[in-house]
Amino acid sequence: MSEEENVMVRTKDLEKTYTVSDGKTVVGLEDLTFDIPRGSFVVICGPSGSGKTTLLNILSGIDRPTKGEVQVNGQDLTGKDEDFLADFRCLHTGFVFQAYNLVSTLTVAENIAFPMEWLRKTPQEIETRVSELLSSVGLADRENHFPSQLSGGEQQRVAFARALANDPELILADEPTGNLDSKNAERILKVLQELKEKGKTVIVSTHEKQVREFADIVITLKNGRVVTDSE
Repeated sequence: MSEEENVMVRTKDLEKTYTVSDGKTVVGLEDLTFDIPRGSFVVICGPSGSGKTTLLNILSGIDRPTKGEVQVNGQDLTGKDEDFLADFRCLHTGFVFQAYNLVSTLTVAENIAFPMEWLRKTPQEIETRVSELLSSVGLADRENHFPSQLSGGEQQRVAFARALANDPELILADEPTGNLDSKNAERILKVLQELKEKGKTVIVSTHEKQVREFADIVITLKNGRVVTDSE
């Protein structure tokens, strides 16, 4: 594999700004340029408001940069339309949202199955994969429950399983252990580490020191910029 092919994520002069109600411009991200190799475990850390979630949203194609470029898995996402980005996310990325984003009217199994149905996988493939994922996150006995019948930690584990449904090359997780007790946080970290060992690229935003211990690369953000630990 060439050096270029070994890059899973590449950003160049990435910037994200927002216009707030009084017309002022707020900088979310500024001048981010970095490469993330395939198969690496990356932790994005920094205080609240530093741009961690904004960066994950741009890397997944959920949000668009104001300026600069972002490439994921060899694809330049800059300027792509929503249909392309939706298909790309479903095929190549898995996102664990901090707010879970589960569909309240679907059962646990149906929430996890949804990305696979988008790709028109067979019912047998879906059933087998859902069962595997529920076991991996310790929720095999919750498949017919609705999100409202689960604790916050259980909902987060369902969101994690859904993100892995289509076996994506890139996993993005926004504070994935934030609402979990130590036992279940350890379970999720073990799954993330196993994914990395299988060659997946894992990018996690977190405040948790224990997650940083798993990192090959740590990107620290402050006020939307990459800083060193001394800054």
